[in-house]
Amino acid sequence: MKFDLVVLGSGPGGYAAAFRAADLGLKVAMIERHKRIGGVCLNVGCIPSKALLHVAGKIRMADEDAHGVTYAKPKIDLEAIRHHRQSTVDTLTGNLALMAKGRKVEIFHGEGQFESTHSISVTQDNDRLKIEFENAIIAVGSRAIRLPFVPYDDPRILDATSALQLERIPKHMLVLGGGIIGLEMATVYQALGAKITVAELGEQIMTGADKDLVRVFEQTNKDRMTFLTKTQVTDIQASSDTLNVTLKDQNGQRNLNVDAVLVAVGRSPNGRKAGIPDIGVELDDRGFVTTDTQCRTSIPNIFAIGDVTHGPMLAHKASHQGHIAAEVISGHKVDFQPLAIPSIAYTFPEVAWVGLTEIDAKKQGIPVKTATFPWSASGRAIASGITQGKTKLIYDEASERVLGAGVVGAHAGELLGELTLAIEFGATLEDIALTIHAHPSLHESVGLAAELGAGTITDLPNRKAKR
Repeated sequence: MKFDLVVLGSGPGGYAAAFRAADLGLKVAMIERHKRIGGVCLNVGCIPSKALLHVAGKIRMADEDAHGVTYAKPKIDLEAIRHHRQSTVDTLTGNLALMAKGRKVEIFHGEGQFESTHSISVTQDNDRLKIEFENAIIAVGSRAIRLPFVPYDDPRILDATSALQLERIPKHMLVLGGGIIGLEMATVYQALGAKITVAELGEQIMTGADKDLVRVFEQTNKDRMTFLTKTQVTDIQASSDTLNVTLKDQNGQRNLNVDAVLVAVGRSPNGRKAGIPDIGVELDDRGFVTTDTQCRTSIPNIFAIGDVTHGPMLAHKASHQGHIAAEVISGHKVDFQPLAIPSIAYTFPEVAWVGLTEIDAKKQGIPVKTATFPWSASGRAIASGITQGKTKLIYDEASERVLGAGVVGAHAGELLGELTLAIEFGATLEDIALTIHAHPSLHESVGLAAELGAGTITDLPNRKAKR
């Protein structure tokens, strides 16, 4: 069997690459080791977790003051919640399969292994197929990092995949790792009734986001979760009735008994798998495949995209890389050189950021200023009872060009579209301030933050007013 392009992996990057290449007239095959296409994100990652976070939001709303409306205590039906999660996944994977069929992308289910720079084998049960190709795209993703002292054979030890199954709700769960994945699942389990403790080795949870945004999240959840930063988990001992966790911080060592531990300490690229290094594809010391701006590896006809390459491990990065790789293979002169890749924690409240952060600016010695509009001054936020939030623009001190942005609050991630576009287009504060934003709306806070920085604001005291 010969193909113009073989894509190894069918996650957001893999299927985007395969479908784009097929649309450009190439004969395409896609190899997926699992029974269903869609990869980690669609099957056991971002999609099912968002389905559960939606349910968590409904539960939380029933507990909040509804300004004259009282709700009965929610009744939790775990089976129905699991059905909602799975039906969401089934709908999307089914749609993907139909689109693959419509584009005549041939799908092979099995373990793919590179045999040479122009051939790959696929093991399906006891059968082994050999596929030849002109070009290949590596889209094998990443895997959860495992820690040597964790007793993974104990069912009370969860990872990002098993936590989605909602087999039971523990009374007290320790989340090992304060990143986005851990905090999103903490949000779900807390809403379902679990006591949550988060242990993070670094100085702050949600590494990568600016501290002022994280502070709003922590303050909002101070009665819902316990956050332990600069804290290392050194051991977990399992007994019949509890998990005894050893914690170490600047004050010394102590123990904590919990009913479950969610291990969410990050992910590692799969660059050393599938025979990738054996055919001469260059990797760095961490196992990432090195690529150029066209997603090409050290082998001219082999490309790599997604989590297995450098940069944030995000589905939307992978899908855009997939388009670029497919177009380059088809003869287009394109490059993957984004100025901004948005990040969103779909927690309560959401924390979202894009472009340069204040942390990055300080590290790189870039002189920036910020303009922050508090949601406590937003008409829509006040009317909706969601004043715990802010919208921040980070801009160049001299040119007032917007270099980054951060938002924390309800639906914060939905405000990043305009801000990402503004960064890509090199917009200034004035460009955003002169763009009419609907009133009252949450996205109006973007325009008001720009007005604050530009000195034209009337909804807050204007520090640049001439008096």
